[in-house]
Amino acid sequence: MKSKKWIYPFVLLVLVIAGCSNANENTNSSKTSDGKSVTMLFSFASKTMDPHQDWMGVRAGVAETLVKIDENLEIEPWLAEEWEMKDPTTWTFKIRDGVTFHDGTPVDGEAVKASFERVLETNEAIASSLKIESMEADGQEITFVTTEEYPAFLSELVHTNASIIKTGTENIDGQPIATGPFKVESFTPEAEVNLERYDDYWDGAAKLEQVKIKFNSDGNVRALALQTGEADIAYHLPPESLAPIESSNNLRVESVPSLRVHFLLFNNATPALQDVNVRKALDLLVNRPVAVDEIMNGYATEAAGPFNPNFAFAGEGKPTSYDPEKAEELLKEAGYKKNADGKMEKGGEVLKLKLATYTGRPELPLLAQYLQGEAASIGVDIEIATIENIDSYLWEQQGEWDMVTYSNLTAPRGDGGYFLNVAYMPEGALNPGQIDIPELSDITEQLNTTADTEERVVLQREAVDIIQQETPHSFLLHPHIIVGVNDRVKDWKPGSEEYYLITNKINVE
Repeated sequence: MKSKKWIYPFVLLVLVIAGCSNANENTNSSKTSDGKSVTMLFSFASKTMDPHQDWMGVRAGVAETLVKIDENLEIEPWLAEEWEMKDPTTWTFKIRDGVTFHDGTPVDGEAVKASFERVLETNEAIASSLKIESMEADGQEITFVTTEEYPAFLSELVHTNASIIKTGTENIDGQPIATGPFKVESFTPEAEVNLERYDDYWDGAAKLEQVKIKFNSDGNVRALALQTGEADIAYHLPPESLAPIESSNNLRVESVPSLRVHFLLFNNATPALQDVNVRKALDLLVNRPVAVDEIMNGYATEAAGPFNPNFAFAGEGKPTSYDPEKAEELLKEAGYKKNADGKMEKGGEVLKLKLATYTGRPELPLLAQYLQGEAASIGVDIEIATIENIDSYLWEQQGEWDMVTYSNLTAPRGDGGYFLNVAYMPEGALNPGQIDIPELSDITEQLNTTADTEERVVLQREAVDIIQQETPHSFLLHPHIIVGVNDRVKDWKPGSEEYYLITNKINVE
């Protein structure tokens, strides 16, 4: 059975944008009287520039971690030039010579230790994921001892919140002193950050002198800003806004498959959603080919589970096929039946669910509206609530929502252990839905102490099988990262990891 044709609510706005695109093609925001510069528009606003609390420190080229991942998702040196696992719980890293903080202070083992002491004290989620028991600095070396055998420790150091910053300084929220090619000139929370080149950067001074990153949650506004020349790079563009950019003479669209998945996150505290048949019924109401083709304009891949299908550990499962008739049958097995008004009810109560969504990723509200329509066709009421700060809402208002259209990087370091820990362990940092599946937790704990790559793949596949059976989430699609770029921007492209947006290599004509 095919789904009803999906109509975009923003068609009129897109036509307006298209109408004004050509008139502004010669506008140039990349050069200022102060030299080469770039303006980037980003979708998610930062409340702080503290790299231990927000991802923008690394994304903006202000802060760096000991190790990073390359375009093949393999770990490579960054501030640490080499490392050694001396035993299952002991890791030693050698810090590069010649690295300095933005104030000129040399970076050595003691400085790195102080930075980690601060992040362990101020960021509970990172402290939990790193599992550091003790640290010892000696010259340019730092040694970590973990609380348990922990093969994933190296990959967890890639996390942007594990950045190295100078501690004990004033205004870390607004102007952190770190090691990247750019330093913060000024920062207005949730509005913009202005960066200036750090001339003594250890890997060579940046080609740009200035960078401005502005935050705007409206994808269509970001697309229009690119066309009018207000921005040089516009991140996370809505697929329906791309036509005028693709037809422009001086703009281009960069699209790369992401390591992200869009999904329905179910609240396990909602009585109705504690029934696996209800969760599976909702999973059956999404026509994934329609979502990919008509909501994402082809800039996505259908999802069968949390991990991109190109990963060996993604599992053999296929995406759930759209089947509203089977969904209705499952609801009946769960004890629901249609009343005189055609609504599904149980014990005299209509099945009504509150679905939260947010505009930071503009396709998520469209997916919410799509599901709302499909659910209504079989008698399920879905109320949509658009939330500004979705993460705060999910944790602080856990009793107020039943589902959310959500999006996460599930294998940002090329391994699924991160997502299994944060999304499914009862105390996970990304588990506001209070998921607790003992069998899945047991496999995850076993994975956390398994170093052999092939054995890790087997365990992760077993975990994916359980997830597909229990449906604690409904995985919809893997979106592509869609970025609009002015052609005068050179030596730059988006990465699938979404970590390293501004580097010392980016240039403009």
